[in-house]
Amino acid sequence: MRKKIEYSPNFSKKSRRKQDIKFVIIHYTGMQSEIESLNRLKNPNSKVSCHYLISRNGRIIQLVKDNKIAWHAGKSKWSKFKNLNKFSIGIELVNKGSEHGYENFTNLQINYLIKLCKILKKKYQIKKENFLGHSDVSPLRKIDPGEKFPWKKLSKNQLGTWYNLKKGKFDFSNKFKIKELFFKNLHKIGYRYIENKINNKKKFMIIKAFQRRYHPKEVSGKIDRKTYKISHFLANINKFT
Repeated sequence: MRKKIEYSPNFSKKSRRKQDIKFVIIHYTGMQSEIESLNRLKNPNSKVSCHYLISRNGRIIQLVKDNKIAWHAGKSKWSKFKNLNKFSIGIELVNKGSEHGYENFTNLQINYLIKLCKILKKKYQIKKENFLGHSDVSPLRKIDPGEKFPWKKLSKNQLGTWYNLKKGKFDFSNKFKIKELFFKNLHKIGYRYIENKINNKKKFMIIKAFQRRYHPKEVSGKIDRKTYKISHFLANINKFT
């Protein structure tokens, strides 16, 4: 697969081992244009970067070598991991994002993303469940790649998880415990920032992050029946597959 190289200076100078790479984190650029995005990712004053950027026409640009730590995830947690930059490859998709006119991702963009992810998955032995969005690992700060990102299509290529509600069994007899059970499910899946004393605003943001990925037609911040069912299936996926 052909890719262009435009190196960014924004990475940690110490190299990492091949086995340290355990995740791929997907972002959107959230800027007006590809040129503006590249300028920011290559500007030493911005202190942000990624390993790969994929344009609207599917062109892949590498900005940081895989064995270097790019600065893309920021403050982040997933499962037992903190500061995901150390353990991940960051991929930015050119998209104006929520602040500038959120667009559908193009077919070329997604097809080349899938090709790249398959290569990375094989090269670094990355588990399919470790293909994540920025909002998965930083749900209190970030919303990208957003509700238009086709996670279901990626999951069909063994990149990321999805659900099959026809296989699950769900108990709604105690509605008062649904919220408690929902957050337990999310913790089991890998989501963090779910401390016991977390306030309602943060809970709202975490629910929306989960819905953007798995229930994008209902990004309400409220735990409806389908949102809960999805969380239950994903938390118990080994029982149903």
